[in-house]
Amino acid sequence: MTRIFLSPPDVGPLERRFLLDAFDSNWIAPLGPHVDAFEREFAASIDVPFALALSSGTAALHLSLAALGVGPGDHVLTSTLTFAATANAVTYVGATPAFIDASPGTWTMDPDALEEELTARAAEGRLPAAVVAVDLYGQCCDYARIATLCDRYSVPLVEDAAEALGASYGDRRAGAFGRCAAFSFNGNKIITTSGGGMLVSHSRTLIDRARHLATQARDAAPHYEHSEIGFNYRLSNLLAAIGRAQLTTLEDKVARRRAIRQKYEAELRHLPGIGFLTDAPYGLSNAWLTCITIDRTAFGASSETVRRHLQDKNIESRPVWKPMHLQPAFRQCHVRGGAVAARLFATGLCLPSGSGLSAADQASVIAGIEEVSRLAARGCPERSVARA
Repeated sequence: MTRIFLSPPDVGPLERRFLLDAFDSNWIAPLGPHVDAFEREFAASIDVPFALALSSGTAALHLSLAALGVGPGDHVLTSTLTFAATANAVTYVGATPAFIDASPGTWTMDPDALEEELTARAAEGRLPAAVVAVDLYGQCCDYARIATLCDRYSVPLVEDAAEALGASYGDRRAGAFGRCAAFSFNGNKIITTSGGGMLVSHSRTLIDRARHLATQARDAAPHYEHSEIGFNYRLSNLLAAIGRAQLTTLEDKVARRRAIRQKYEAELRHLPGIGFLTDAPYGLSNAWLTCITIDRTAFGASSETVRRHLQDKNIESRPVWKPMHLQPAFRQCHVRGGAVAARLFATGLCLPSGSGLSAADQASVIAGIEEVSRLAARGCPERSVARA
């Protein structure tokens, strides 16, 4: 059987044409005209004036903190329900992450928990150096509340929009919030450059600082002069060419993923114990991944049983992110709350959601989940269900 992947790249003739244009121009090394154009076009697409094309979304997160002056001895508050890159970037600058629980309705950073944490830290005179809010699975955080809290305590806000390109909060696009925002173009994202990322900001000064650090912090001199430590984080011209082509079809890709999620909802909502991550009332998700929760008691089987059953049918699914406060690498870090994120990890499952997913393949995914439900209803042990 052909494997059904979670979120594979969706590329076509236009990407090939742009890539060959970059290749034939001999702009093979990092930087070049496609990089410059990609930065301009990306910034315009989210209505943020300044953008910096980078080698990964992780690099964008790292530089966002470095450009803000976060360093050793500092603490950074961030979402516990996220991919490890968010917390890893905090450690790259020598700071220590502290984690905030998820909101049960949106799965993003809980503003109430953030307010409790900032209030407690302000009383103790140990405010964090930054807050990194994560737009999860294509859903924007509640920025009206989070930005207000950060402004109240004069704490810089960074938006980790790695998964949220094309989403919106009110009438503003993901990436328009905070001092800066980071995007990822990894192979499984809404648009891809194979590997790559973008840092955006309303501040030219911040982007100029990040650009300097991203190019080995080279000083203005005819020789290679370095007054501080820099990084090799710029995006290649070849990959930027792919990104430009991908960006032209962003709206179509978002519409397709939202339609995929709507189909899953229509076909699976009748099953007992199935819940969905749906749009928050304040915005529009890009539905990067369709995420469900499975109540084991009501459904008759766990999310892990469903995952293994789909795996046996050559269908890729994935548990929801394991919270950072439960990860061995961060077990010593402080967390505010954590029960909501832990519950979502225990019950959550990400389903195949790529914009190229065919109707037949999606029907196979749905049929696999329904099969587990039928077997569970007949009282089959979970071990047998997973192997069925």
